[in-house]
Amino acid sequence: MTPKYKRIMIKISGEALSGGSGTGIDAATINSIAAAIKDTRDMGCEIALVCGGGNFWRGARNGLVMERSRADHMGMLATVMNCIALSEALENLGVPTRVMSMVDMPRVAESYNVSAALRCLSEGIVTIFGGGTGCPYFTTDTGVVLKGIEMHVDLILLAKNVDGIYEADPRTNPDAKKFDRISFEDVLARGLKATDSTAMSLLVDNRTSVLLFKAEPPENIVRAAKGEAIGTVLY
Repeated sequence: MTPKYKRIMIKISGEALSGGSGTGIDAATINSIAAAIKDTRDMGCEIALVCGGGNFWRGARNGLVMERSRADHMGMLATVMNCIALSEALENLGVPTRVMSMVDMPRVAESYNVSAALRCLSEGIVTIFGGGTGCPYFTTDTGVVLKGIEMHVDLILLAKNVDGIYEADPRTNPDAKKFDRISFEDVLARGLKATDSTAMSLLVDNRTSVLLFKAEPPENIVRAAKGEAIGTVLY
């Protein structure tokens, strides 16, 4: 089947790789995510990925008092570990990958280069970005939006633990309305917690479409690339 979107950016959270435990990497989970990414690529999609690092860093930070910038630098290193693991899972399925890091560590990953990354995507290489933005005080959601804009993607996929954006927390208000589509401006005006405000401001300025959807099952990635009606579209 021909995908609706030619080039996509996918945010894979660290928690998604943990298989529900919240820490570490679950082999069955990362392999199933890799299989879904392979199926999406096999349809003809050019795929960029950004990994979070919460599965390593949030648990390690519990009870530890640290200056914010140093804590964020440790979180950046955690994202690179997840990138390497996901790269290996994809390579084991025969999918070519390239890991690039915003934090220079040439023995481990390539330093991020826009031209090289665009070339990799055009050649069908799944390009995986670690290190967040390379700067403290920014979330990986901001990182994925920045990379999505730079890579000229057609759609940014944010895999979350909820199936879309609601007018209120559906866990406490079961009657809360789910939005099928909502503008970036409405998200900001309503104070909805779709992503952080810095990422949302970038989206307002650059108008790159976003799909927020439930991470489980991983096959939702394939459905999203086909253009099926899942999650919430932000525009």
